[in-house]
Amino acid sequence: MPLPTPTVSRTLTHTRRVRFEAYKRADGLWDLEAHLTDIKPLDYRLSSGIRPAGTPVHDMWIRLTVDRALTIVDALTLTEAMPYPGHCDAIGPDYARKLVGLSLARGFRKHVQARLGDLAGCTHLNEMLVQFPTAAIQALAGERVDNQDDDGVRPFQLDRCHALETGGEVTRRYYPRWYTGTRTGTD
Repeated sequence: MPLPTPTVSRTLTHTRRVRFEAYKRADGLWDLEAHLTDIKPLDYRLSSGIRPAGTPVHDMWIRLTVDRALTIVDALTLTEAMPYPGHCDAIGPDYARKLVGLSLARGFRKHVQARLGDLAGCTHLNEMLVQFPTAAIQALAGERVDNQDDDGVRPFQLDRCHALETGGEVTRRYYPRWYTGTRTGTD
């Protein structure tokens, strides 16, 4: 169900789309791809020139290849539309060098900021990157049951959102081994 119809008239000024797709490869690895576009419905004045209505201001891609443990084994970025051609897209090769070897399951967002934050990277590529961990989890969902006991290792998703608090009802019901009975979240 969509949001309720607004009660005040309004005019569309910008559309950002971010799409993630995942592919299971024949070699046992996974390709996770993200695509971001920013499009204005009217001509858009940039310091680098006019971007005609409907022409992307940003059109950017990232592909991360990961193994079953969610370790990045290859990375690729492609920037097809940007405000400053020859400059925005120049940072792309740094991403492969700085991402390979990182884990999407452990401290990924912190590593992205440390290695590619601010002047070391691209804001838009980084905005996509920080969504990869949850996209990867969804991509691999179904490969194993989410509450499957992996040699006594606590499921990563516990205490990562309010529904999966180890002291809460969902954990008690679906992850009883890890239920603490003590609520730690705020009300």
